[in-house]
Amino acid sequence: MKFKVSKGCDHGLCCRAYGRQDRQLNTCDWLADVPGNAESTDLVEVQFKNTRKGYYHNVNGLDLKKGDVVAVEATPGHDIGIVTLTGRLVKLQIKKANLKSADDIKRIYRIAKPVDIEKYEEAKAREHDTMIQSRQIAKNLNLQMKIGDVEYQGDGNKAIFYYIADERVDFRQLIKDLAAAFHVRIEMKQIGARQEAGRIGGTGPCGRELCCATWMKNFVSVSTNAARFQDISLNPQKLAGMCAKLKCCLNYEVDGYVEAGKKVPSRDIILQTMDNDYHLFKSDILTGMITYSTDKNMAANMETITTKRAKEVIDMNKRGEKPLSLLENDKAKAPKRHKDLLEDDINRFDNSKRKKKNKNKNRNIPNGPKPQDNNAGTENIDNKNNNRPQRNNNRRRNYPPKVENNGKEG
Repeated sequence: MKFKVSKGCDHGLCCRAYGRQDRQLNTCDWLADVPGNAESTDLVEVQFKNTRKGYYHNVNGLDLKKGDVVAVEATPGHDIGIVTLTGRLVKLQIKKANLKSADDIKRIYRIAKPVDIEKYEEAKAREHDTMIQSRQIAKNLNLQMKIGDVEYQGDGNKAIFYYIADERVDFRQLIKDLAAAFHVRIEMKQIGARQEAGRIGGTGPCGRELCCATWMKNFVSVSTNAARFQDISLNPQKLAGMCAKLKCCLNYEVDGYVEAGKKVPSRDIILQTMDNDYHLFKSDILTGMITYSTDKNMAANMETITTKRAKEVIDMNKRGEKPLSLLENDKAKAPKRHKDLLEDDINRFDNSKRKKKNKNKNRNIPNGPKPQDNNAGTENIDNKNNNRPQRNNNRRRNYPPKVENNGKEG
């Protein structure tokens, strides 16, 4: 029987599936090592600056792989991007991006030449200065908007200005001023605070990269109800993300909390027992433990039981019955015994004082009795301390003779 040693892509972790990890919204092509995957469709996913992606037809039958730099069709001219996905998964990505019209999918011209790369780098070098100047132009026009980013097309004939605005902005005059200042075709795109955080990127409070910069494309509205269902403190500083909006991760587990919260009795239900009436004080949804208090507004005589036991008591109350207590198996609550201070020895504190006094006396007496210590762990330390010569405070100290200024001994 022959055995085959797996190397590289043979054991299921294909290096071609990951490609460039420095790109945002990177997609793992887990079908990259499947035979015939690339030939199954001519659709290719191409990524541009930050999170902008496009989908194109490989009409020329080029042998494209993840990470190849290509020149694609644009309006007008051409654009330069990087291939991030090929094969069957591109169809799923198009469905996820909600591209309904076939006209939105354009063509791939060629693999980028050195001349194309030079024009691309020249255009990218102008983006930062263009953004600073455009912000000043918008400020002079008194427009309530913020230009967050500028992206030049690969051939330098077009520039996309990404802006954020709370209200509708009339930027017709702004487009004229920008076209006159930069001599390119202008396109304005409005983005939200979450999209801007995804384009910039960063690290969240969890220690990982932002979800909007790594895998999240569609943003769902987040409300404070998601925090209430999960018993999270409504602290705006902790609930807000890098975009100053509510964190998107608040919606990740809220469905599980809502489903588990259905098993917990309502806060308005009062549990009646033979000894007292109990009100719901707090509940741990995940562990299924509920804490009840005899006072509705404060913690008093609290009892923690399971949700199963709480439902049993509720069913008994509906039948007109009252259990002895909230404990399991209807056990009576053991009465609390108050401790009487007079039962203890009144002189218990005096014994410790006497021991301390004896220790102080033994330190002053040379060759005195060694203090007894019952702790076996400190036996070696006590032996070392007792072997040291004891200091005699009663002995007269012999100091060296004083020396006068003339150098003679006194």
